[in-house]
Amino acid sequence: MDEAVLHPGNDGSGVALPAANAVALAGPVPQEAASAAPTASVYATADARDSAMRALFSPLTNGVSPYASLQAWADWSFHLAISPWRAAAMAGDAWKKAQAATRYAADPHPDRAQSAPFKPETGDRRFRDEAWQIPPFDALAQGHLAREAWWRDASHPLRGMRDHHARRVDFLVRQALNAMAPVNFPLTNPVVWNAAVQSGGRNFAEGAQIFFDDLARIARGEKLAELEAFRLGDTIAATPGEVVFRNEIMELIQYTPTTTQVRREPILLVPAWIMKYYILDLTPEDSLVKYLVDRGFTVFCVSWKNPGEEMRDVSFEDYRVKGVMAAIDEVSAIVPGEKIHATGYCLGGTVLATAAAAMARDGDERLATLTLLAAQTDFSEAGELMMFIGESQIAALEDIMARQGYLDARQMSSAFYVLRANEMVWARFVERYLLGHRHAGADLEFWLADPTRMPARMHSEYLRGLFMENRLADGLLEAGGRGVYLKDITAPVFVVGAERDHIAPWRSVHKTALFVGAQTTFALTGGGHNAGIVTPPGKPGAFHWLNVIGSTTDYENPDEWVRQCPRQEGSWWPAWTSWLDAHSARDRAAPPQMARAGAQGLCAAPGEYVFEI
Repeated sequence: MDEAVLHPGNDGSGVALPAANAVALAGPVPQEAASAAPTASVYATADARDSAMRALFSPLTNGVSPYASLQAWADWSFHLAISPWRAAAMAGDAWKKAQAATRYAADPHPDRAQSAPFKPETGDRRFRDEAWQIPPFDALAQGHLAREAWWRDASHPLRGMRDHHARRVDFLVRQALNAMAPVNFPLTNPVVWNAAVQSGGRNFAEGAQIFFDDLARIARGEKLAELEAFRLGDTIAATPGEVVFRNEIMELIQYTPTTTQVRREPILLVPAWIMKYYILDLTPEDSLVKYLVDRGFTVFCVSWKNPGEEMRDVSFEDYRVKGVMAAIDEVSAIVPGEKIHATGYCLGGTVLATAAAAMARDGDERLATLTLLAAQTDFSEAGELMMFIGESQIAALEDIMARQGYLDARQMSSAFYVLRANEMVWARFVERYLLGHRHAGADLEFWLADPTRMPARMHSEYLRGLFMENRLADGLLEAGGRGVYLKDITAPVFVVGAERDHIAPWRSVHKTALFVGAQTTFALTGGGHNAGIVTPPGKPGAFHWLNVIGSTTDYENPDEWVRQCPRQEGSWWPAWTSWLDAHSARDRAAPPQMARAGAQGLCAAPGEYVFEI
């Protein structure tokens, strides 16, 4: 990964420039290149000023590059223009589906809903209410589903068009269709009509009250009213423990044992740095940390610092060394002589896999097992987030980060909301502002409303090095100045993917076994990127598939694997703890001391970094 240097502008501010653009600014210039140096310096200065100027306008687009979308539309429009038969087929299909929707609307039969030509996709809950079966609202629903069905058929990539652009165009049209759905408007939503009739219009007054209250809270930087019941360290992130180590990038929490005997091998949890760590320690009922502690595991968890401008130059390598490796060193000092069950979630799993490969390369055998939760090591199929990744888009983000020193949490979290717009934007809009309902807050919603920033350099490095260039899977990533190779990992590996994960698609997560040199067990769970991981025993509707998928020598592709693997009801947590048991010492021991010998805890869990906003 090319490093970046800080080039001071005339106003004393700094903007990050790629090293290739900044060579002329760093140190003496060789004599033979002296004539070219002034020209290079002029262009580097001009590029820096251009970057600073673009960063001033970036808030207008929330950091989104307009050219990225324009480029995709231009690609689609050009290739459609030179494909007249494809255009004709699209027009013919549109006419056919319009006729089907029109015939349905004109059908006088009272039970016509039973023979509706268009059905919602699996998981689409917008038209589930029985009121949508009654004319004329059923016809409105059918008309909208017909438009969506037409676009699904028409959006197959055109020959010659870049696949990346095809996905972006498909995504943008689907977002527009989502916004136009009749469910989002009071005059075309029968549920809203019924609520208005029954309440005498009070739902609109209550919805307006909620709307203005939400606006005021957002302006003040506060959470929504229904989330006030959650308090960090009290009702959420409340598993007792101590911060036993702290540096400039993370805190390490050691949790207080609840059993008289524990397994000898401790568990180290490495969460993603995009959000706060307590996705793994929500309310006691949903806390993976508490579940593990109560079953006799000694548990440690990394809590990342919420970075500000001062961390602009912190790198991905720093997160490996000062984050993962520093945590492993501290755990080894507190529980000496024992191997560690290392567990990483999302991007925390990616940096943990990088660290594990570097440890294997260097002969460091302190890991008993490696578990990756919704974490990718191969980014060739990186899901819908790839629609936001491209040279123009990354450049736009780098312009913002060069000015701020970090990527603002709101700029990242908005992308996740857009990916699930029907559930996280439009459904909530209808429920809150048209129906006037405040639903009870959920711990996962509280966590989602508590995002973190990301250091400029680190964010740029992983977007380019992992998402765009796939360096980890391709063996091109370096750690400690030397290449790292996933095939060097020989500790047993357990991988968890989620069936409806739009961020780390389960088939991509499944491919981990294709790269590591260890026997890999894979669990596929229901739900999405977060809810699929937070599935404690007893959670209604929980299910999973579980089986060995081999390693680089006998890898079984994901579709074949899932066809041969029986679905099991219930949470995957017990299966994972059984797997950890199978790779742990048979005898138990007294719980280790809290903090290393001769040291004391720095403060009580959940620590200080988690409260940073």
